[in-house]
Amino acid sequence: MYKLMIMLGLFLVSAGVLAAGDAKQGEALTATCLACHGSNGNSLTGSFPNIAGQNEAYLYKQLVDIQTGARSAVLMTGILDGLTSQNLEDLAAYYASQTPAQGAADPALVALGESIYKAGIARKKVAACTGCHSPTGQGNGLAKFPMLAGQWAEYTEAQLMAFRSGARGNDGDGKMMRISAMDLSDAEIKAVASYIAGLRP
Repeated sequence: MYKLMIMLGLFLVSAGVLAAGDAKQGEALTATCLACHGSNGNSLTGSFPNIAGQNEAYLYKQLVDIQTGARSAVLMTGILDGLTSQNLEDLAAYYASQTPAQGAADPALVALGESIYKAGIARKKVAACTGCHSPTGQGNGLAKFPMLAGQWAEYTEAQLMAFRSGARGNDGDGKMMRISAMDLSDAEIKAVASYIAGLRP
């Protein structure tokens, strides 16, 4: 009986891991998302993130974190209320299937931004962004590290500042982003955010 219970538990865990979102079902749930994230997940203003083409596992984690309060997102208050875990999976699958936006970097900030993104800042012990987000900003879906390429510079700046201040803390027990952003100056954040906006797959 004990072995049967263990096998059943493993089956249920495996089933949860294998569960996938349905993009078609997710599209039907996007009515409340359109005003901020656009019809296909590419927002019209840097106040709201582009989520089209974002890694599905990362999107799902953020939706769960926002729904449970692990991540503060005032403008999304109440929007995810009543949605099931499967609904969130479906939304993540839909937006992950969309074509991501392409942005542009400020030429005046490229040198500093590229240096920080590719090499970090050794004297401040700031790690390079490429290790988690890839040289082209595509992230790592399996590790739930987000795609950054083409993201609005304004949005990326705001998130880095939130991690730096501790206002955002849903980067895990290792505090990877909080530690990375902790010693970045406003100018350095602005430069790397601009560089990220211009990254291409």
